[in-house]
Amino acid sequence: MVAVPSDAALDATNDTPSLAQRIWTPIRRNPTIFAGAVLLTILVSLAVFAPWLSVDPLKQNTINRLRPPSEKFWFGTDQFGRDNFARTLHGARVSLVVGITVAAISAVLGLALGILCGYFRRLDAVVMRVMDGIMAIPSILLAIALITLTRPGLFIVVVAIVIPEVPRVVRVVRAVVLSIRAQPYIESAIAGGTRGLKLMVRHILPNTLAPLIVQATYICAAAMLIEAGLSFLGAGVPLEIPSWGNIIAQGRSFFLRAPWCIFIPGAFLALTVLAVNLLGDGLRDRLDPRLARRM
Repeated sequence: MVAVPSDAALDATNDTPSLAQRIWTPIRRNPTIFAGAVLLTILVSLAVFAPWLSVDPLKQNTINRLRPPSEKFWFGTDQFGRDNFARTLHGARVSLVVGITVAAISAVLGLALGILCGYFRRLDAVVMRVMDGIMAIPSILLAIALITLTRPGLFIVVVAIVIPEVPRVVRVVRAVVLSIRAQPYIESAIAGGTRGLKLMVRHILPNTLAPLIVQATYICAAAMLIEAGLSFLGAGVPLEIPSWGNIIAQGRSFFLRAPWCIFIPGAFLALTVLAVNLLGDGLRDRLDPRLARRM
């Protein structure tokens, strides 16, 4: 005899949202997440397709030097006749790679250290003092000090920004772990024999992901600003690699004659940081139970 599903069961099956609906619905209902996601998607798309949307950013033509924005040169040209549209789009690739890479590495390292510090009290006393010492030094000064000891490059810039950002993640995750350890279900799990790595992975780790994701978005925005500052000071990526920081640095000598050399890459940097921060604020409102319940 073949069992025939009831109408209620069929309705429940049909009402089950798909994966795309579960992802799209929170974004559509939260205007902050929607605005940040749309703006960031546009900027990432421009950066990814920069080689096909523009010319060679290093191609020089002194005849076209310091041309204002026009139909031929949308963002004008610099003092060497290079197309600022191409240089701005290629500079987005550097900033986004640095921001995403720094956020990912800082999140992974900070998550591991934060969980260990929150779970093992003896390790906490040692590691957190080291983290406090790193946080006592301004991020950009520590990055400059590390870069001056080595040869400037994209990898060194990422490492130099990751080191001062890890302690911030460690403190956030550690605080979450300390609050979770006092919960009754953790005590029940320990009483049931779940301890060590199994306890951290099964019960503690899932509760740290929400604040970790929000913190990672802020680190991504801060990393892009630090990279631009380092490149502006000449301590970032080499000049042969277009970056919003070194584009602004090279155009500052011609500010009165060609202000577009500074305003356009600066506007793109501001829009990218704004998009990441909007996304982070929206995720915080969505993932924080108290704020979500209030909204």
